[in-house]
Amino acid sequence: MKENSESRFRSSEYKTVCLIGNPNVGKSTVFNALTGMHQHTGNWTGKTVGSAYGINEKEKLVLIDLPGTYSLVPHSAEEEVSRDCILAKEYDSIVVVCDATCLERNLILVLQIMDISEKVTVCVNLMDEAKKRGIEVDLSALSEILGTDVVGCSARNGKGLDSLVEALHRENRERECSGRLCEDSSEYTYRAEKIARRVVTLKRSAGDRRDRCLDRILTSPVTGFPIMLALLAGILFLTVVAANYPSELLSRLLFSFQDVLLAGFEAINAPWWLSGAIVMGVYRTVAWVVAVMLPPMAIFFPLFTMLEDFGYLPRIAFNLDKCFRCCGSCGKQSLTMCVVLKVSKKAGVPNAKMHLVLPQTRVIFKQVTLQVLFLSP
Repeated sequence: MKENSESRFRSSEYKTVCLIGNPNVGKSTVFNALTGMHQHTGNWTGKTVGSAYGINEKEKLVLIDLPGTYSLVPHSAEEEVSRDCILAKEYDSIVVVCDATCLERNLILVLQIMDISEKVTVCVNLMDEAKKRGIEVDLSALSEILGTDVVGCSARNGKGLDSLVEALHRENRERECSGRLCEDSSEYTYRAEKIARRVVTLKRSAGDRRDRCLDRILTSPVTGFPIMLALLAGILFLTVVAANYPSELLSRLLFSFQDVLLAGFEAINAPWWLSGAIVMGVYRTVAWVVAVMLPPMAIFFPLFTMLEDFGYLPRIAFNLDKCFRCCGSCGKQSLTMCVVLKVSKKAGVPNAKMHLVLPQTRVIFKQVTLQVLFLSP
């Protein structure tokens, strides 16, 4: 079955298209809209490590949803997957999905890919959000500067996707391509900033001023760390301590059926080993796992999703980036550590096991704690 799928992907009647972009730019939303699939979306570290494949039968397109990456110089496993796929050049076209609300940062990846490949189409997503924030993007000017097709869309509402498909079926423009990345990575930042100044017009609005005010509060060295620690401590308290109450109620409910099941097996004269294996073995174990793990997960993940929707998770990564870099890591790993601490605490991992399973996590956690307490600006 796998070989048949791969041969179908390589079929000459289908055009293979790679979707790449920064995390949280709506790349998977574009993928879902074009394929009719339901690929999960999110912006936390490691959400997608492998590539997702989908087919648009009507347009004869095979789409590959690559993990989100900020650069072709990888710093994580998911970024290595994206880089390797781009360098392999086993595709007919690349769609670089950008966020219209922060185009300058996204253009760094666009410029890097355009130095590697000639088959590039730029999709500027979230045009509706940009409009709400008073941001205007001159797509025609951007297309002229980059020398490739640029399409604006709002994938969540399905707007602009037809234009994207039309651009994919057109022949790529002829342009020069060096075939290798520039050795000085700051060159891409300078070029992206220069292009953004020419094509992006910002009209200040009340919502934008509010966001800037929140940024000053939430990312300030004075107020940002206390707010961050208080929020994370509150979430960990709810998942580790407060979740014990619904866990106990759920445990009582599930284990109340144990005697009923045993009585049922006795009523049908089932052998002791059968009732023991099913009730005392399978049912009791499943009931215990559900009672222990379900309430914390039902509390933790909705709360983290809410923080993601409010845009606070990237601010946490920004606050801790300097501290984590002193430990040879980056700020994005702070979100992973929150999940590790929650899971290890609720799963009851013994301290002896923690040294075997999570040795690096403990070292990094101690070093980051010292950085936050004594060395943060």
